[in-house]
Amino acid sequence: MIPVVCRSGKQLLFLSRNREVSLFAMAELEKKSSEHEVHHWETLSESSLVETPIFSLKSKRCRHPKRGSEGDFYVIESNDWVNVLPITVDHQVILVNQYRFGVECESWELPGGVIDDGENDPVEAGLRELREETGYTSKSAELMQSIRPNPAIQNNFCHLVVARNCVLSEQIKWDEHEEISMKLVPIEEVFEMAFRGEIFHSLSVTALFFYYPELQKLKARRREG
Repeated sequence: MIPVVCRSGKQLLFLSRNREVSLFAMAELEKKSSEHEVHHWETLSESSLVETPIFSLKSKRCRHPKRGSEGDFYVIESNDWVNVLPITVDHQVILVNQYRFGVECESWELPGGVIDDGENDPVEAGLRELREETGYTSKSAELMQSIRPNPAIQNNFCHLVVARNCVLSEQIKWDEHEEISMKLVPIEEVFEMAFRGEIFHSLSVTALFFYYPELQKLKARRREG
């Protein structure tokens, strides 16, 4: 992966090697961004409110640099996450179904999870999650994009990985509290499931969004063939 940092230092993009980066376009983007910048609040103090195995809740006292107004703001700090769009040789997607405590129901979604401490490559972390949850592996994976799940209250990234030519080759290794069912779904049907609301996990839907141009190319090749 090629990390590209804008000169302002405010934006980090992870780009695959086969994408072209236009420096001119990036310069224009920075110029336009500077015309619409807002003030950055000053952090006066912060304290830890809650510590859990998967996130920390922090309180920050901040002040606006121009108005001088102050307020308390709350931030969930967490390791980065990774979600994987796993596609088999015959263009089927490996979906997993889990009980989700937040919504108290089952959720069909893409494999993924928290990047462990010490894992520096989101692609490798994604392949580990895929292997542990489904037993599938891939030798052809790349980062599609890195997004912020909710910048209003969270500090972390979610890295979206596509894994191609996946094959079932490993033993499943669930965590203590995991129970997962799995199915293979043709990739076009996966997009239809998302449109029907049957896939409602926002990070899974976002991964499908970034893969959509590849789906269009696949459809075009099928029509030509």
